[in-house]
Amino acid sequence: MRMSDIGLSRIEQQPTTLRDVVLERLRDAIIGGVFKPGDRLVERVLCEQLGVSRTVVRETLRYLDAEGLVTHVPNRGPMVAEMSWEDAQQIYDIRLKLETDAAMACARNMTPDLERRLKAALADLQSAGNDQAPGALFKAATRFYALIFEGARHNIAWEIVQRLNGRISRLRILTLTSDNRELPGPAHMLAICTAITNRDPDAALAAVTEHLHEAKLIARQLLLDDKAV
Repeated sequence: MRMSDIGLSRIEQQPTTLRDVVLERLRDAIIGGVFKPGDRLVERVLCEQLGVSRTVVRETLRYLDAEGLVTHVPNRGPMVAEMSWEDAQQIYDIRLKLETDAAMACARNMTPDLERRLKAALADLQSAGNDQAPGALFKAATRFYALIFEGARHNIAWEIVQRLNGRISRLRILTLTSDNRELPGPAHMLAICTAITNRDPDAALAAVTEHLHEAKLIARQLLLDDKAV
């Protein structure tokens, strides 16, 4: 019998594992500022707080290390990763190149279905902004950008951007919600979405550039003033 003849039912939704739940809880706690950069993450305490085994906590911390949110320091153990302005500057410069390329390509590849999905993602993002829910806004912005890279067919670039964004997750929330912006974060996303769905690569380039330029300036101020913790 060939494998293609075996009648296996398709798995429509992956089950959520305990590790996935713990990973999301800890990631949200770091991004939300519950744990500050430089804070030690004591396995015993995390086990007690979350009600899970040390094996699950250790595996979760390894994932967060790979994402750049946690670093393991010799003789001290896992700690919330700290970010210097020099490192953040490089990340924003790389993001600018990858995200402008993706936005322009997405505009060129626009389809009615992609337009509908982008506008729906933008609506979710705006709703999170109106509700003043930083965590929800962060996740909505990530989904919005994921669609842009999907539409651009830049899947490898998206993997790189996700890795880079993991290292500045806390900064991204602070810059998206900062009162020092000339335009609120969701307003920048509206400009990006409008340019892309209008199939205008040049306008998409300009909108993403303006958004990241302003975010970079705010990130610099936060880090140099030591207010990003």
